[in-house]
Amino acid sequence: MLLDTYGRIATDLRVSLTDRCNLRCTYCMPEEGLQWLGKPDLLTDDEIVRMVRIAVTLLGVKDVRFTGGEPLLRPGVVGIVERCAALEPRPRMSLTTNGIGLARTAAALRDAGLNRVNVSLDTLRPDVFQTLTRRKRHDDVIRGLEAARDAGLTPVKVNTVLMRGINDDEAPELLQWALDHGYELRFIEQMPLDAQHGWQRDDMVTADEILTSLGGRFTLTPEPDAARGHAPAERWLVDGGPARVGVIASVTRPFCRACDRTRLTADGQIRNCLFAREESDLRGPLRDGAGDEEMAELWKKAMWGKKAGSGLDDPVAFQQPERPMSAIGG
Repeated sequence: MLLDTYGRIATDLRVSLTDRCNLRCTYCMPEEGLQWLGKPDLLTDDEIVRMVRIAVTLLGVKDVRFTGGEPLLRPGVVGIVERCAALEPRPRMSLTTNGIGLARTAAALRDAGLNRVNVSLDTLRPDVFQTLTRRKRHDDVIRGLEAARDAGLTPVKVNTVLMRGINDDEAPELLQWALDHGYELRFIEQMPLDAQHGWQRDDMVTADEILTSLGGRFTLTPEPDAARGHAPAERWLVDGGPARVGVIASVTRPFCRACDRTRLTADGQIRNCLFAREESDLRGPLRDGAGDEEMAELWKKAMWGKKAGSGLDDPVAFQQPERPMSAIGG
């Protein structure tokens, strides 16, 4: 098991397939100038599959989420999914994407064994989308969402970050749209993981603000804590259900005590927390010929040192990680 000193057990693995992205979201990266990882630094497809196999067969991981950057930019993504689906025991597999490549890959990913997707979409307005992402790709994301739903990669979850003065007035409109199209919407507080380190706590749209905005149009009933489990999203039934909306309040309502995640970066580093400032190198031992059992022990050691919390609840002492979200994986 991937156990830490606080008794938490990591059963959810996030695997970053690349640090590259075809959008330039303002809360994630600058418009240009970000240094990408070189190809020799990236884990190969075989190395990724081996690391997932070690996690699933030796360390008790049950859920695998492929992330980026934008994971659909990885040429071998379908093959990676297919090979991981053949593992025993078979992990539940999902993928977090900006949706741009889903229209052409959703059916192939389903056939390979992917269970579902999370798609990032912050606005229903193409002009606002261009402002936020610096790209004219709104229609591509909408088509990607439809393709994922039609392929049966359900529930299709939509991740939305609200930015003050840009799209913070869209919360009720976004929820109604998600209800109309059969998507499950999750609002995420903007987190301090931008490459330019420009995040300001006072600029963030908080969970309380989001819920107040939604409450003006919908009746929200909190789900019991037991229904949430280890999930980061607090969820509410919308107008009595069965439709739900979630809010991930990483900053104002940290959920570190229930964290069950471990992260593998695209260059083979283990991160035991999204906001960690330290990493444990597994790529080196992997390429130096370490066996599966040795790799598993190194991974367990990396998780044993996990801190009690992310530190986000201490505005004075918190230090943002050097790596941005695109290089960490969600």
